[in-house]
Amino acid sequence: MTAKEIMEKDSQFLMHTYGRFEVVLDHGEGAALWDVNGKKYIDMNSGIGVSCLGHNSEALLSAIGEQAKKLIHVSNLYYTEPMTETAELLLKAAGMERVFFANSGAEANEGAIKLARKYAHDKYGDKRSGIVTLKQSFHGRTITTLKATGQEKFHQHFFPFTEGFVYAEAGNLEDVKAKAKDGCCAVLLEMIQGEGGVLPLDPAFVKGVEAFCKEEDLLLIVDEVQTGIGRTGTMFCFEQYGIHPNVVTAAKGLGGGLPIGAVLADASCADVLGPGSHGSTFGANPLCCAAAKAVLTEVNRPEFLTAVKEKGEYIKAAVKAMNSPLVKDVRGMGLMIGIAVPESERGHLVGEMIEKGVLVLTAGADTIRLLPPLVITKEEIDEALGVMKEVLAK
Repeated sequence: MTAKEIMEKDSQFLMHTYGRFEVVLDHGEGAALWDVNGKKYIDMNSGIGVSCLGHNSEALLSAIGEQAKKLIHVSNLYYTEPMTETAELLLKAAGMERVFFANSGAEANEGAIKLARKYAHDKYGDKRSGIVTLKQSFHGRTITTLKATGQEKFHQHFFPFTEGFVYAEAGNLEDVKAKAKDGCCAVLLEMIQGEGGVLPLDPAFVKGVEAFCKEEDLLLIVDEVQTGIGRTGTMFCFEQYGIHPNVVTAAKGLGGGLPIGAVLADASCADVLGPGSHGSTFGANPLCCAAAKAVLTEVNRPEFLTAVKEKGEYIKAAVKAMNSPLVKDVRGMGLMIGIAVPESERGHLVGEMIEKGVLVLTAGADTIRLLPPLVITKEEIDEALGVMKEVLAK
């Protein structure tokens, strides 16, 4: 089919839940993509932080192909080797005790919320059920995770939402303490607020929240859906903050392109969810677990993670060196980078970058977000930076 025919069928048959760019992609290699007309793009968003090993990864394709020939899906009523091996690798990487596998980041966050509420109910009855999240956060698009998200624009249309969430100012420890006083069971944080604008949290604030949670027996939940699996230059971003959460959620890059999410719990709450309290038909299926095992094996190597940090610093330095009057700030960690530009200019800047062959994302009101594959090469980075410099110079 032609690009026009594909877009027409999309308009006819799919719900109009996405404002798509007029790009019809066909295939990829590494950090490059080609559309149906043969036009090349440098992928600086990796499917919103998912394709961490890039496109057409030999390690990923081999793992998926071998597992597909053996077993794609069985019920969680039975044991499988990919599930247990992936669990072990993931838990060792995070320093956690047990894991529950889901299918997405929103599902993982739902599981973490259930775990926190059951933890408190088991110890304190129905006196503690509230959860503190931060303003400008984002935790998913289910009814519950939308309400967990600290942005009022997401609290529309789908009433009634799940109750029990309160929102504190990022960086304001006293506000967190005040909001948590009235019957809360947990604090839920992103180390870098991705959808909010690529906004890293202040380390002193994060350490303060951790200490407060320990004092009050509140579970500290860290949402690593976007920041995890090497994205920021360590396996999990919380490592760079010097904390140890009670619960960590992961997804996006974990499957390298296949749908898998995870709820990781430390010893304090590892046994809270028992038989019948939570479940997922597709969670921990052998195919997605095989993909996740391949991703973890590739990413969790010191030289790989060091390269992610170095590439991120190279991109940030290069954007700053452009000295563009349109660039107000460059921030982020590893290969999770935000470029703040005037809100009124962002739309056409993003559109022009895409037109010239660089696929970027947005975040918050004024930020261009970069989430390239972790395996992006210097040559691919330079190609993307060349286009960005041309666009930002105007």
